[in-house]
Amino acid sequence: MPILSSLRAAALGASLALAGALPALSPALADEQFFPLQSYRVGPYAAGGTGFFGGFIDYLNLINIRDGGVNGVKLTWDEGETQYEVERGVEVYERLKSRPGIAAWNPLSVGIAYAMIDRITQDKVPLITINHGRTDSTDGRVFPYVFPLLLNPYSETSGIINYIAGKVGGLDNLKGRKIVVLYHGSPYGKETIPIYELLAKTYGFDVQQIEVPHPGNEQQSQWLTIRRAKPDYVVLRGWGVMNPVALKTAQKVGFPADHIVGNVWSNSEEDVIPAGDAAKGYTAITTQASGNTYPVVQEIVKTVYGAGKGNLEDKKRIGSVYHNLGIVNGILNVEAIRIAQERFGHRTLTGDEVRWGFEHLKLDPARVEALGAKDLFHSINVTWDNHEGDGYVTFQQWDGSKWKVVSDWIAPDWALLRPIIEKSSEAYAAQHGIKLRTAADAEGVTN
Repeated sequence: MPILSSLRAAALGASLALAGALPALSPALADEQFFPLQSYRVGPYAAGGTGFFGGFIDYLNLINIRDGGVNGVKLTWDEGETQYEVERGVEVYERLKSRPGIAAWNPLSVGIAYAMIDRITQDKVPLITINHGRTDSTDGRVFPYVFPLLLNPYSETSGIINYIAGKVGGLDNLKGRKIVVLYHGSPYGKETIPIYELLAKTYGFDVQQIEVPHPGNEQQSQWLTIRRAKPDYVVLRGWGVMNPVALKTAQKVGFPADHIVGNVWSNSEEDVIPAGDAAKGYTAITTQASGNTYPVVQEIVKTVYGAGKGNLEDKKRIGSVYHNLGIVNGILNVEAIRIAQERFGHRTLTGDEVRWGFEHLKLDPARVEALGAKDLFHSINVTWDNHEGDGYVTFQQWDGSKWKVVSDWIAPDWALLRPIIEKSSEAYAAQHGIKLRTAADAEGVTN
């Protein structure tokens, strides 16, 4: 399933955006909870946007069709096209923020998320940055409305280094090794530069970090530099078209795919299929498995696509990495609403009430199984001061036709990471005159 061309994506994006917006054409009523979607269905990152927002909308549709909403509260949404551009994302925010009953924002963009932090804090509406975002927003003492659910960039980095350590015989054997990080030239790509430097110093490996300018169509010089450096492993911190280009260029310079480890935004079918044989053996981190055999995915096929309301034009993408991530994101958003309703009532909630729901979002493996998502993702345990959760990841390898899980669930080194996160968040708080929240503060809710 190659990445859509801009022309085809534009046509597809227009039709899907219209289809996705239909349930939310009228303002949210007393029994509706609204999701404003800053989606991107055109441009170089369309594959990620169509898959993720398609899965998200598919899950919202499942809850509406199968359950009649969340305890009788229908879920509605409207889309605004951002093309993954910050200015467009902010414009969509300003256009949709006045809609009543907003549950949460889910932009799937680091740049847009950074631009929204002050705005959503003032508006008291959650900002969900699943698997990405500002790392220190994990600290709910400082960032009460920002939730980097499942994985933040630093815990991802820790997980990748722990995985590589396992391949070479343990953390002690990282000493003297050489790792190159090839990163996307954006705020997202640059987020992990300091943590790779810290882990290199901690474990004694040499790290070289090389930028690839957006969007990443040309990487010959970077890979020639990598060939000269002769690293043990390359970490691919890419996005969109950068990823298949990286894999094909690595093959051209003779660097083996099984020594390239992709990050969480370099782990999709759209990253490997366009690369052809160059991707075989490539490994990438993930927070959720791919495949359409999970009960929740099967229920979406039966109930949503069976009713002709599926959001993906290409049904072959059902169960793909991005589509499944969108489904998991839908589960987390809906369960936060469900949890908050148990305290505040079965009605449309305020943004601050939904924030409380996210800060009490605890889905253990038993609850995950009950939701039809056993083995799709591990668990999550969000608290008022830890807005990420457990941080469990696994690794998958591309065999030429499908992803195969090749590791157990791996936890990051929280003992190392948490003090770094708190130091950064406390510095942000001091700079912006923010008083650190307490547990008692977190229990309070304003309308």
